[in-house]
Amino acid sequence: MHIHILGICGTFMGSLAQLAVAEGHKVTGSDANVYPPMSTQLEQAGIHLTEGYDPAQLEPAPDLVIIGNALSRGNPAVEAVLDRGLPYTSGAQWLCDHFLGGRWVLAVSGTHGKTTTASMLAWVLEHAGMKPGFLIGGVPRNFDVSARLGESSFFVVEADEYDTAFFDKRSKFVHYRPRTLVINNLEFDHADIFDDLAAIQRQFHHLVRTVPGNGLIVSAPDEAVEQVLERGCWTEVQRFTCEGEDGVRLGDWSAVDVAADGTSFAVQFRGAGVARVEWPYTGLHNVRNGLAAMAAARHVGVDPAVAAEALQKFEGVKRRMECIGRVAEVNVYDDFAHHPSAIETTLNGLRAKVGSDKIIALIEPRSNTMRMGIHQGRLAKACAGADLVLWYEPEGMDWSLGNVVHHSPVPAKIFDNIEAGVESAVNLAEPGSHIVIMSNGGFGGIHQRLLAALEHKHGDAGPASS
Repeated sequence: MHIHILGICGTFMGSLAQLAVAEGHKVTGSDANVYPPMSTQLEQAGIHLTEGYDPAQLEPAPDLVIIGNALSRGNPAVEAVLDRGLPYTSGAQWLCDHFLGGRWVLAVSGTHGKTTTASMLAWVLEHAGMKPGFLIGGVPRNFDVSARLGESSFFVVEADEYDTAFFDKRSKFVHYRPRTLVINNLEFDHADIFDDLAAIQRQFHHLVRTVPGNGLIVSAPDEAVEQVLERGCWTEVQRFTCEGEDGVRLGDWSAVDVAADGTSFAVQFRGAGVARVEWPYTGLHNVRNGLAAMAAARHVGVDPAVAAEALQKFEGVKRRMECIGRVAEVNVYDDFAHHPSAIETTLNGLRAKVGSDKIIALIEPRSNTMRMGIHQGRLAKACAGADLVLWYEPEGMDWSLGNVVHHSPVPAKIFDNIEAGVESAVNLAEPGSHIVIMSNGGFGGIHQRLLAALEHKHGDAGPASS
């Protein structure tokens, strides 16, 4: 079958394309911007890419067009598909119809931690010899690919609440029909498509309704999640918690004896000790991610002790606090921060690890919700774990970061071009500093430009460290 994918360079659609090729389909695709690293992965998979949405790309007519959720009515290629009566579907629907049917789906959902938890879970199953398939919105370093078919009935999928397509406004995850569902947390996000938290909760309730009675829901004791479950739940729920969290009783799965920086913890299941984890990852958010992965893995038969062994060999996810270089004892990290809560937990986790070392945060508020200014009242406080914050405010941004800087609990300044941000970070850094670049996009290539500037000032880069 010849499949043409409109919007192919997104993480989800690009991963889906690679699954389709692995299944033997001919795949072509297009996007508004065709650029690495996804374009390189796709070309290496033998997928022909077209930049832009000229209807000519639909000649000769493909057998099926998969339309990404970034495209809408008025797009020339979309209009051509409709006018010519070409068969079309969404990526989430096609994933369900062609890869998930008849498999044991383990879905990982929530506002934060989906990519990391799904990566941990896939690796735990791999370590246990289960050879799962997966589709994840990032690249787990244990696999170095974001998707694969697998060799068993188990399939791990990152379950995103973003809408499916212009013709299907349900969340993508409603299509996945998981037997094991993780709900990490739930906050307001994606203000471009959701009016409020209640609208997101409605979609999560649709998801809960698809989990069978003999399945399992693994959940954080999150108030917004509990409100979803109170609407109706027909499946066993196991909750996971960390000892000492304010106002939270220990759950079915509990992390106890947690190191201050999160690099070690003991695991209890319903009060009995079952494992201990010692790893290089920091912050309670990663402890929770690990607990969720262990709980979901146990549902498919993985002993917690085996899961703990796997977590200790987990190599992380690209762009999730990934140390991309070290120059003159200055560590540079890349982190996919998209929400104040993610910024806060990441910086606090690093602070717990490095103590009084200087932390410099370079932040691009790039997500649709951040660019709309929805979370601007929370951004200043979210950065309290840093020593200095450099905010990127490009021309044409919908609101000004001036108020965030004014209320910042730590020194902060705004830069309006990448060169200025790089110069400031290099001048402020000193031996032993940690520079964290936080953005859910390419950030104008600031990562390599910063490393190059540090090298120019101090000499050659040393090996990356974590």
